[in-house]
Amino acid sequence: MESLDEAPGRERGGESNNQEREDQYETSHYKSPLFSDPWKPYQRPRAIIKEWLLGLRRCLGSMCGMEWYGYAALGVMMAFLSFLMDLSVTKLLRAHQWLYVNLEGNSLLQFFCWTLYPACLCAVASSFSHNICPFSTGSGIPEVRTILAGIEMPHYLSLTNMFAKFLGLICVLAAGSTVSLGKVGPLVHLSTMVGAYLSKLCTLIQDKKKDKGAGEMLVVAAAVGVASCFGAPISGVLFSVEVMSSHFALRHYVPCFFSAACGALTSRLFAVWSGDGETLQALFKTNFPTALPFYPLEILLFALLGLLCGAVSCCYLFCHRWMLRFTKTNTAFVKMLTTEKGLYSGLVAFLLASVTFPHSAGQFMASKYTMNQLLTSLLDSRQWSSQHQNASVQLQPEPLSEWSSSGSPVYLSLAFFLLMKMWMLVLACTLPVPAGYFMPVFVYGAALGRLHGEGVAYVFSIGVTSDQQQVSINPGGYALAGAAALSGAVTHTLSPALLAIELTGQCSHAVPVLLATLLANALARSGHRPSFYDALSISKRLPHLPSLKKACPRLPSTTVGQFLGVKSVQLQKAAGSAEIQHAVKTSSETQIPVVESHESQILLGFVLRSELLIFLRRPKTETLEKHLHEVCSIHPTSVLLSPHNTVQEAHRILSVVGDQTLFVTERGRLVGLLTWTQMKKILEDLAKEI
Repeated sequence: MESLDEAPGRERGGESNNQEREDQYETSHYKSPLFSDPWKPYQRPRAIIKEWLLGLRRCLGSMCGMEWYGYAALGVMMAFLSFLMDLSVTKLLRAHQWLYVNLEGNSLLQFFCWTLYPACLCAVASSFSHNICPFSTGSGIPEVRTILAGIEMPHYLSLTNMFAKFLGLICVLAAGSTVSLGKVGPLVHLSTMVGAYLSKLCTLIQDKKKDKGAGEMLVVAAAVGVASCFGAPISGVLFSVEVMSSHFALRHYVPCFFSAACGALTSRLFAVWSGDGETLQALFKTNFPTALPFYPLEILLFALLGLLCGAVSCCYLFCHRWMLRFTKTNTAFVKMLTTEKGLYSGLVAFLLASVTFPHSAGQFMASKYTMNQLLTSLLDSRQWSSQHQNASVQLQPEPLSEWSSSGSPVYLSLAFFLLMKMWMLVLACTLPVPAGYFMPVFVYGAALGRLHGEGVAYVFSIGVTSDQQQVSINPGGYALAGAAALSGAVTHTLSPALLAIELTGQCSHAVPVLLATLLANALARSGHRPSFYDALSISKRLPHLPSLKKACPRLPSTTVGQFLGVKSVQLQKAAGSAEIQHAVKTSSETQIPVVESHESQILLGFVLRSELLIFLRRPKTETLEKHLHEVCSIHPTSVLLSPHNTVQEAHRILSVVGDQTLFVTERGRLVGLLTWTQMKKILEDLAKEI
């Protein structure tokens, strides 16, 4: 192939060839989906660039589909956003710590520094998010679950929402452990927004639109959010399966694991390049003993811890649901959360920061630690009780020095921490700011497990003997099991068990951690109580069927026949051109039912709207005496519904068949039809009744 760049002394024949070649470029490339809008100036350079881009697309597409590059790009982009967020939050936290330390000696100024800094950040985050995009507040996981269930919520996937949520979340995380809010939920929401735009880009540049399930990129994005946050790809995919998708197809597994692995690998590489780690390792390093990590009879103690975490989760979820109802019904709260969100956020953050002030109650709560430092200290394998007794002889280790800075026993500090953090976490959940609620519960469970482990270590202070070898109790193992069990019970998932192992790399405690999580889940799920995210969906009245089942016990028995409205447009077998034309003008459905006759209403099948339009475009002389069954093929219906089928059964069938119309018949007679649009309307009506 000759070069497109010609020398000045070239003959006129070459110029004519170039002109023909440019004309070919214009006719071929302007029809490309990449370049549908012609640009008059610089035609030759643009033609060369187009040729290169199309060649690159063909080269990449020959190796694998373009959507796989989108999956990889999604993981890398989310890891970069998470790293950028952590870097910004670290700078803001160091600035707060530097200011607080430099005010040493003046308790009043230190108090104002400690309280006003997070209060101002939360007020700014709330006001900014509300003014830029009101949909950016909260976790975002309930909304993403609703979107993945098939409900269209375009405002929650907009670029404005992504911008507001990202900056607002940085301000909230910079408030530190005084507010105790995380980033898992918002990062999943941000990942879904990025995935939505990458999905559009992949569809744009593909040669042929492949038949992919609706929202596949969004399902993958939900897994990438957790993987890029913790560097835990396996638990991220399981979290996506358990929490995000009510109908998870097997074809989603490989893309989810691939994208989550890209995100986790990039996240850990960013940590190494920034100097936070020496190599690719677990996020929270632990030093549990590997020879004999726990005594076999300790399995019973781990089971007891699981039941304890299940009971605490029930108490926490009850308080959370009560607080959600209170903020929806109390006049003062409703008015303030409607008109003065920034003021409310600032006041609540000021109250929480006042409680955690290090010179007051904060000295019993290790308030100077950040969320990551709290979790790292709680996972310490050493026994704090025995070290606290020998504190006069040896210097206190770093984790214990903060937890016992007031001189009180470690048990009292942990118990006070658990007592205060319970109502503080519930109150912090009412803040109208972008925030995650998984990590605070994870840390709370670690503190509960730590207290349980320290109690066990105190009771068995002389150690347990096995094969003439003295074995000491490891309270850090109980903290790990407590973190997984409580967070799993609150969210009604089992993936936190694997997440705890991936975060610490402690595979030796896989069995007790899983056992505690299973027992905590069993207790939390008893009585069909809603999970944390279900309670948020119910409070926001989102049309999410699994959540509505928890709020409306009568929903499984609600029949489809109660929601069948006006009779749908239908055609009889012997319909003429006039009746067909009336049906096409009246109905907008892609599938129009065909009955034997209007009197019998016996359903025969359906015809496609496109076939009817082709029939009507024919000359009138051909269609005047033709009947429907003579010119159009009547397709049989593979799935039929009865008016006595429940809404839950109809929703399950629709989630499998997709956009296909379901016909409702009774003894073969057509009584109505059901589409995704009507199902969404049914769920919205049920949500309004809550």
